[in-house]
Amino acid sequence: MNPPEPALRSVSVPADEAVPDYVRDLEQAATYLPEEQRLLLRRAWAVGAAAHVGQTRKSGEPYITHPVAVARVLAEQHVDVETLVAAILHDTIEDTPLTREELAGQFGETVAELVDGVTKLDKLKFQDRQEAAAESFRKMLLAMARDLRVILIKLADRLHNMRTLGAQSAEARERIARETLEIYAPIAQRLGMNLIKSELQDLGFHALHPVRHLVLEKRIRSQPLVRREAMAKIEAQLAQRLTNEGLQYRLVSRVKSPWSIYSKMQAEGKTFAQVMDVFGFRIIVPSVADCYHALGVAHSVFKPLDGRFRDFIAIPKANGYQSLHTVLFGPYGSPIEVQIRTEEMDLIAERGIAAHWAYKHGGSPNSAQTRAHSWIANLLESQRATGSSLEFLENVKVDLFPDEVYLFTPKGDILSLPRNSTALDFAYAVHTDVGNQSVAARVDRKLVPLRTKLVSGQKVEIITAKSSSPKPQWLEFVVTSKARTAIRHQLKHLEHEDAVQLGHRMLDRALEDLGSSLERLPTALLEAYLAEYRYPRLEELLADIALGNRMPSQVAQALAKQGADLPQPPGNVRVPRDGDRILITGNERGVVTFAQCCMPIPGDEIMGYHTAGRGIVVHRLDCPNVAEYRKSPERWVAIGWDREVSGDFQVALRIEVGNRPGVLAQVAAAIAQAESNIDGVEYLERDTNVAAIRFSIEVRDREHLAEVIRRVRRLGVVHGVQRV
Repeated sequence: MNPPEPALRSVSVPADEAVPDYVRDLEQAATYLPEEQRLLLRRAWAVGAAAHVGQTRKSGEPYITHPVAVARVLAEQHVDVETLVAAILHDTIEDTPLTREELAGQFGETVAELVDGVTKLDKLKFQDRQEAAAESFRKMLLAMARDLRVILIKLADRLHNMRTLGAQSAEARERIARETLEIYAPIAQRLGMNLIKSELQDLGFHALHPVRHLVLEKRIRSQPLVRREAMAKIEAQLAQRLTNEGLQYRLVSRVKSPWSIYSKMQAEGKTFAQVMDVFGFRIIVPSVADCYHALGVAHSVFKPLDGRFRDFIAIPKANGYQSLHTVLFGPYGSPIEVQIRTEEMDLIAERGIAAHWAYKHGGSPNSAQTRAHSWIANLLESQRATGSSLEFLENVKVDLFPDEVYLFTPKGDILSLPRNSTALDFAYAVHTDVGNQSVAARVDRKLVPLRTKLVSGQKVEIITAKSSSPKPQWLEFVVTSKARTAIRHQLKHLEHEDAVQLGHRMLDRALEDLGSSLERLPTALLEAYLAEYRYPRLEELLADIALGNRMPSQVAQALAKQGADLPQPPGNVRVPRDGDRILITGNERGVVTFAQCCMPIPGDEIMGYHTAGRGIVVHRLDCPNVAEYRKSPERWVAIGWDREVSGDFQVALRIEVGNRPGVLAQVAAAIAQAESNIDGVEYLERDTNVAAIRFSIEVRDREHLAEVIRRVRRLGVVHGVQRV
């Protein structure tokens, strides 16, 4: 690309006759700004038009029409002039010769920072489009943390692209629409920007399912006359009663969008005819006290549906949204949703973080902005512990649930969490350390497991123990990205610690065979070995040994050859002696796995096989596969059980029973009474009289297994039990 022309740096403000209609439309939408700021918009257009000269959109229009349209979307939200200028210039750094420095020189550092925050990372090399999009998204969120206006520009950019999606190929239309529905519309909702969210959803729905969208749109427009009459009657009755009560109000009727109706039909398995609350009303009043007064009026006109009242004024949604919601029994049996809020709440509900734009240098942010900053801060905390951009993007998707549950801490503070959150999600929301040390929870004073799902209004207290640490199973039931990221991070940390400890014992054992130990090795000798094999620390080498990536005997021999104080190694690798056994406690789950072919449990005679990448795989000595491993004696690891072993271990039982109704439940009850969990049930054989069933269960040791077998054998329906 050629360097920018010097004239580009001093573009003058064009006269009225030189300004095209699309720029006039922007200026008309920005009449809330002072005249000198509107002139700045015109100058930004002139600079952008000169920079994008010769570039066109897929539709054939000059490219500059797109960023100006993006600015107009934002002007309709009444944002500040810097955001509008940055919107006009948001593609210049990426697609034109204009540099960030030139932007900063002409329009200030803030505009340059905003444009840079929106710019994609196309200049970097990624494995694929998906990774590039994820990394670009991560960068955008980091920029949002510095200045929330970045996401305003990005959402407006996406909205205009969706409005003009027809010029794209079918494949591009589907990809962009899906990304809009999965990422950008939920972000707009999370930031309280309901107007933009609703349009993004409807445009995305139209692009992905044009026929379904068309059918629903027609059905909404051609609603039966009786329902339209009902709406008019409700509106008249509500208006009359509100007026009689002396309330100042604005009464607005509204219709659900095709996407909103389609989502409800999908989620609840309903037909269009079954989705009753297609229509609704919004009552807008001057004060919070008037909101509750108007609610009483609405309930006196029509009976409310039980359990459908929500008070988002007392407990706002996570995105700052406030309103009273109630559903009324309307005439002809149609339920009608009514929302009641103040003008201020209505503005924030429609525009979210864009409402009353308050920048950090002046004014106080509205509640939507405060909550948005808090949400982004939590995302940034989780992204520091996240490995890849793709994983980070998945975590963000998890956090974009449209529904929240509102919960109370023991001190009466309110926490909002996504729908289906568990007690463990709550623990991590309080603090990462609380989550890591959780053992149980009290919900409304009742003791419950950590996997218990929570519902709004509950009071939750987390019980912790310093000795407790995250379990891999926790990942199966948490839903928040903060909990998921923290658990993964801690598991990796614990796995590394386990690997270091086990690797230390294994290398020490190998060095003992050569008459030495790690402690007796000269420091210089050890450092020379680490440097030769590019290990930054001894811990990395020890972890590699435990994970099977390096053989302890080979490392010991290499150290022996380098050390004059050590005897020469024997010619052949010696099979470990029985007295050399490494004892395991069951806590080394990150680097010690238990073979599925024989399912060893504490009390069994065991041996270990050193497997590259997996660490030590534990087998029973009587496992049929052990004979095969005898061919590689250098990979044998002599192991045994420590005096105290913790955790549950998988084992399989083959149980033969009489084939009649209720048998499975009786056997399952007997296993449960022996305090064993059932992981899986599978019928092996079955005829008219007898069935053979395989139960996969968890036990602590051989004694516990014997107790399970005893209880099962006592059942009259059981013909035989044996361990598989």
